[in-house]
Formats: sequence, C-alpha cells, structure tokens
Amino acid sequence: MGAVHSNDTKKTRTRVPRKRFWLYAAVAGIVSAAALLAVAEVIALVVARDGSPVLAVGAFVIDIVPRWAKEFAIETFGANDKIFLLGSIGLAVVVAAALAGVLQLAKRPLGLVLFGLAGVLAIAAIVTRTGATPFASVPTIIGAAAGIVLLHLLVRRLARWRDDVRAEAAATTAPDARDHARPAADAAPAPRAVGVDRRRFLVGTLVVAAASAVVGTGARLVSAATSSLAGIRDSLSLPTAKSTVDVPAGAELDIDGITPLYTSNADFYRVDTALTVPQVDPATWSLKITGMVDEEVTLSFQDLVNMGLDEYSITMTCVSNEVGGGLVGTAKWLGVPIRDVLAMAGPQSGADMVLSKSVDGYTASTPLEAVTDDNREAIFAVAMNGEPLPFEHGFPVRMVVPGLYGYVSATKWVTEIKVTTFEADEAYWTPRGYDAEAPIKMSSRIDTPRVDKQIGAGPAKIAGVAWAQTVGIERVEVSIDNGDWQAATLSTPINADTWVQWFVDWTATTGTHYVAVRAVDKAGNTQLEERAPIAPNGSAGWQRTLVTVV
Repeated sequence: MGAVHSNDTKKTRTRVPRKRFWLYAAVAGIVSAAALLAVAEVIALVVARDGSPVLAVGAFVIDIVPRWAKEFAIETFGANDKIFLLGSIGLAVVVAAALAGVLQLAKRPLGLVLFGLAGVLAIAAIVTRTGATPFASVPTIIGAAAGIVLLHLLVRRLARWRDDVRAEAAATTAPDARDHARPAADAAPAPRAVGVDRRRFLVGTLVVAAASAVVGTGARLVSAATSSLAGIRDSLSLPTAKSTVDVPAGAELDIDGITPLYTSNADFYRVDTALTVPQVDPATWSLKITGMVDEEVTLSFQDLVNMGLDEYSITMTCVSNEVGGGLVGTAKWLGVPIRDVLAMAGPQSGADMVLSKSVDGYTASTPLEAVTDDNREAIFAVAMNGEPLPFEHGFPVRMVVPGLYGYVSATKWVTEIKVTTFEADEAYWTPRGYDAEAPIKMSSRIDTPRVDKQIGAGPAKIAGVAWAQTVGIERVEVSIDNGDWQAATLSTPINADTWVQWFVDWTATTGTHYVAVRAVDKAGNTQLEERAPIAPNGSAGWQRTLVTVV
C-alpha cells in the first residue's frame, strides 16, 4: 500500500496545469494582435490614413455580406448596425488572436503563420478598395511584422516558464528504485528559477498591452482630430436661397404622437455602406461629369453654389424600410438641380442612366430621365434643414432625387456622375440582388396609437403619415376591427414630393382592436395590400396594428 501511495504522490506532483498555460498563451495572442493594430494605426496616421486594417476589413465585410444579413442588421440594430459590425469584427479578432497564441505554444510556428495569414487578408482587403493609395498596405505590413515578433517573444518566454515548472516538478519528485541506480552524471540538470521567466512573461505582456492601448487609442483620436472638418463646416457660409419652400397653414397637425412634418437632422435615418463617415473638405471637393457627354465637366464646390441655390421639401425613403417602419424622413434641402449641371456637359443620345459615385467608392444607378425631367426636383444638395449637410448625411454635397429609393439615387459625398446605360454599367447594390431601378412605393403608416402603448377608453385619434412621391396623396383610409373604410382628414400638402399627415377621430372602447391603413394617390392608385419583402425593390402592404384600450 505504501508503494502505491508513493506513485500517486509522484503523479500528482509532476502534473503541470496545461490549461493555465493555454490561457496565458491566449492572452499573449490577444495582446500581440492589439500591438499589431496599434502599430498599424500609428503608421496609417503618418503614411496612409486609408490604411487602417480594421476599417478596411470592416468595409470588405460590408461589401460581401449577403442581402439577408444586411437586412437583418438594419432591421435589428437600425442606425447602430455599423457599431454591431465593428463589435463583431473585434470579437472575431480576439478569438482568432487567442487561437494563434495557443497554437504558437502548442505547435510552433502555427501561431505566427496564422498572424501572417491575417495580415495578408487585411492587405488584400485594403488594396482592393476603390481609391486605395499606393502606400495603403504599408501600415498593415509593418503592424503584422510587429505582431508576429511580439507573439514569438511572448510565447517563447511563456514556454520557458512552463518548462521551468515542469523541471521543478520533476526535481522535487521522489526518485524510484531506478533513479537510485542511475549514475549521478545522468541526473537531471537543476532547473532555472521559476520566478524569473514567469516575471518576464507577465511584465512583458502587461507592458505590451498597456502600450498598445495607449498608442492605438491615441493614434485613432489624433487621426480623428486632425481630419475633422467640423470647424470648416460650422463656419461655411452658403448663399441666400433664390427661393424657399412655402409651408401653408394646416401643413402640420398638432396631434400627440404623430411624426413631425420635418425630421430633424439628428433624427433623420442613416443607412449607407460607409463604416466611418468620410471627411471631405469642400475646398478640395470636386464633381466630375463624365461618360456619354459632349464635354466632360469638373465643378468645384464654389462653382456649384455659384449656380444659385433653391430650397426644396422632399421626403426620402430607404429601400430597407419595412411596412410601418421608420427609415423615412422629410427635410428642407438647399441645392442645385442636377439637370442644370448635366446640361453643361451635354448628355448624348442613347444614354439612359447616370452612375453616381461617392468618395468611398459607393455607386448608384439613377435613370437619366429622373434627373433631367423638368417636373422632378432632383438636386445636388448642400444643406439640410437650414444648415450645411451633416457629415453623416453627405457633407459637402449629396444627391436627392424624389420618387426613388435612396440606394439608386441618394448618393452621399458624391464626387462623380457618369452618363452611361443600364446595359453597360451596374451600381453597388444591383449584383447584390436589388433592382437597378427602384421607384418608391406609395405607403402609409400609423404613428399613434402605438402597439406597445395602451390608451384610455373614450375619444382618441388614430394618426400617422402617408407618401406617394412625385404623384401626391389623394386620400387615406382607416379600417377598425375589419370594419368599413373611413376617410381620414389630411394635412394641407406642401407638394407631391412631401408626405402628408392624417388622422381619424375614434371613440375607443375597452379591449383590443385591430387598425389598418391604406392610401390612394392622386392618379387613383390604391396602395398595394399584398405584403412584399424589402428585396428586390422595396416592401409593400397595408399596415395593420393592434391597439389596447383600458
């Protein structure tokens, strides 16, 4: 029995806690990845500001994400979809870096190979971006090299610490009979002091982690501060508008819970493919008119505003807006008719589309007829609700085209217009499953009562908004509990391009009630009842909501 006890003791005392060292290896991988990104941010600040690997990979993910994922992200996270994307990428980086650390400890040099592969993929994402500068890949190359070196050094110290623990455990184990018979010359060498390599690994890891946090965050803050054009935007002086929007009496209803006639800039929906908001200096901005034109034209920002600015009231809708959704808004825009700018270049016969391009490479396909029609106010907008365009809404210049979903018309940070054909060119979203042409579908929405808010019994108002751009709303009808359709009272329309508000007086009785709404446009068309998904050309269907009365 005593011999068995001795063997059990030996096994217990020689066991090395492998999982603990795997955890340390994972930390080493994460810290090395943080150093990679920090170094890349610093180099990007000095050499190429379009060389951030995180932003490049994020933009690449946006480009390749399937349609269903894009729709899910917008529906679930709304304006925070890009924060969700960055968080997901960050989580993926942490997991991959931890795996690289463990692999480097267990099967050297697999961890270094994984880091190198990550660097190659990031470089590929960077150099394939539209408008990438020649030095855009330099930050990632240097950052990857730094990350590989640090991972090698940290894991090597960790391996020494682990080996020291094993050696110490072996040295303190009671020798068996064969050990007594072994010559002294064959005895295991004395282990190094365990504390030395442990201290070197822990101190090195903490130093690298702290330095990466400080350097990386500092570089990003400096980059944001030095590239910020907030002061220039705030001080930008635009000419007085030649004409302004006449808002008639009765255009806005005073009803609690109804959507305001005009959406504030802060509340206006934002859906685009830009992971970070482009910072464009109006002093260096230019607009090029190319393609099937008699003469290519290039305009500066000053050239554009010198053409004279007019004010327009236009409702915009995103193709991702669900029935009853909030991805729709109305603003007063200040701008120049696109048709006037195109007339300077002289579009040639045979052209049927303009391909607009953003500074970040995004493109949209707009029917040429929609931007040259004298009866449609398609504009290059420079101001929104009385101030220069907010950065996230396209500063310094964007397109606004009434009657078309934004993905085929509302290019932000626009910098080029190519006159072409639908047969010769396609825009960003067309190969991703969306129609090349997408007129906005007539729609109506119930704003109040809300499905998540109970109301009291007695007199109440059912109210909301309705829109049918370029045609206008003739009437809105409401049905309660599948009863007869009753006409709603409309606000006074501003124009055919702006939504109208509506309401119905109702005596609410205790219980649950189903309310439905539909609209009819001035051409006599009734809003489509049958539900249609977002893709390929916008949702459709009557909104039906549940109202709880207490």
